[in-house]
Order: sequence, then structure tokens, then C-alpha cells
Amino acid sequence: MAITDILSAKDIESALSSCQADGSFNCKSFFSMIGLSSKTPDQIKKIFGILDQDNNGFIEEEELQLFLKNFSSSARALTPAEIKDFIAAGDSDGDGRIGVEDETTASLAVWIMLKLRYIAK
Repeated sequence: MAITDILSAKDIESALSSCQADGSFNCKSFFSMIGLSSKTPDQIKKIFGILDQDNNGFIEEEELQLFLKNFSSSARALTPAEIKDFIAAGDSDGDGRIGVEDETTASLAVWIMLKLRYIAK
């Protein structure tokens, strides 16, 4: 499944255009621009599955480095500072990754949806 099966290609393009320069990525703005807050829990679960490259139920630093490339292969990698800020925004338990310990992937996807909707407002 492609991410454009869930998200608008136009919204993705606009969001990527807003963060082309190193240091310009802001997860709150990006999620708002791609319309994440209007997606259903099932759609969020599918998006999470695309972003969780190793399917371990967490989105970690290595996956965040290439986060934008999930939306377009020509997008840039996130900088270490952007990754740090992204993790700080989504990591509620301080383990350095975005996720919930001891939860199923489905529960995690719902948690991520709620968390990202919160930070996108």
C-alpha cells in the first residue's frame, strides 16, 4: 500500500515543500498539512505500518531519519536536531522512540493517532 492511497498527493507535496531546507521540519505543522487529524483509526494504523519500517510497533530514530522519504523518494533526510525534536514530541515514556510499551500494534496505532492529532492542533 502506498501512502498516497490514504493521504492526498497534493497535501503531501505542499507539506514537503514547506520543509525542504535542513532544520525546517516541524512535525506538528507537517501532520496538520497532510491532513492526519481527519483520518480514521484504520487509516492511521495503515500509515503507522508504512512508517514503522521494521514492524516492531515503534517508530525509532533510524526510521525517523528517513521519515520524509516515506512520502516522496526525492525528499531529504531529517537532521539529527529534527529527529530529536520529533522524538521529544511523540515519546511519552522517554525511551527514545515513539510508541507504547507492551501494547499491540493496533493499540499503538490508536495511541499514535491520538498523540499526533493532539500535537497537530
